[in-house]
Amino acid sequence: MTEELDPFRIAQEQLDAAAEIMHLDKQAHAILREPKQTVIVNIPVRMGDGNTKVFNGFRVLYNNARGPGKGGIRFHPKESISTVKALSAWMTWKCSLANIPFGGAKGGVICDPKSMTDAELESLSRGYMRAIGRFVGSRIDVPAPDVYTTPQIMAWMMDEYDKMTGHDEPGMITGKPVEIGGSAGRYDSTALGGMYVLRETAKRRKMNLKKAKVAIQGFGNAGKFAFEIADKLLGAKVVAVSDSAGGVYSESGLDFAKLSKAKEEMGSVKNFEGGKQISNDKLLELDVDVLIPAALENQITKSNADRIKADVVLELANGPVTPEADAILLERDVLDMPDFLVNSGGVIVSYFEWAQDMAGYFWTEEDVYKKLDKIVTTSFNDMMATQKKYSEAKKRISPRTAAYIIAVERVATAMKLRGWY
Repeated sequence: MTEELDPFRIAQEQLDAAAEIMHLDKQAHAILREPKQTVIVNIPVRMGDGNTKVFNGFRVLYNNARGPGKGGIRFHPKESISTVKALSAWMTWKCSLANIPFGGAKGGVICDPKSMTDAELESLSRGYMRAIGRFVGSRIDVPAPDVYTTPQIMAWMMDEYDKMTGHDEPGMITGKPVEIGGSAGRYDSTALGGMYVLRETAKRRKMNLKKAKVAIQGFGNAGKFAFEIADKLLGAKVVAVSDSAGGVYSESGLDFAKLSKAKEEMGSVKNFEGGKQISNDKLLELDVDVLIPAALENQITKSNADRIKADVVLELANGPVTPEADAILLERDVLDMPDFLVNSGGVIVSYFEWAQDMAGYFWTEEDVYKKLDKIVTTSFNDMMATQKKYSEAKKRISPRTAAYIIAVERVATAMKLRGWY
């Protein structure tokens, strides 16, 4: 259920709520309500039919007080500057909450990659990098994959950047193939970080995950790995999964291998024979223990928040819960784990990749997972301690607001030390 909401307005509202509670300096608040730099580009691409098509692209650097910008690049037909600005803000808070030395940024191109050939995608990727190349770099702003972009696309972009600058700089982009400077453990890091959060949340909630029922909205990279890890690592039973075309539900649990094969062969989980069809809207309202929105923003809103039956909502997507819905879930004692903690595993391992590229020394997958677990668990405990600190007997704050307080305070302190206000 996607309502027409302005993502950046939502990001600002979330910041405002935290700023009021923490009594944030008005000058710092004013700086943090808007991005530091917005770049809008037009990218001409010679298509397979011989005609040239112009694509619109964006790169937003929201804040770099704590370090170079960091954030993914989306290729999506409904991409917008408002979405990119919101995502760059959330990246700022995500990096700050994880306490890694990055600011926040984001990029996007309005296109339909599913309808493009590999040659057209390569031309678009290289054209985008030529357009934004002077605004990015290992010490300036470090891009990464996001919706409908891949390690291959990152490789093309890095190669184009190297041609532009005349030197090899693998740390200028992350999410690359391991063979050219990528990190072990990057492919499933977003979902794995989310599952670490779920593990810690279950302890707090006294939930036995081996008896828990899970529903996952979204079966892309994050949702797919979340299913596999929840099933194999945590022992939870995934009873429902959906993608953009629809979903499937089975009370007895879905088979990951069979569902993945069906998705690959049919293009959607919708017609999987191991369960009954279900809509994305109905999946959100299932009577499950854990609901994982792993698709797009604005899925749980004031229109459906009172019908969410899950005990825990784990926001693996960016911005799936609106501020109004956040308040409703808190009032109903649904424990909503915020996106910029839950899906921080991707940027944390991107940080690891950047650090390895800068040092020229690479770690094992075991090392990566161990370091990721430590950072995510620390962030979770910091958030819950802050929620307890700021909650009063008659008025609690949400985990999201607690996470914002931590993240905003760290960024504001960095800006103050730099003399920005």
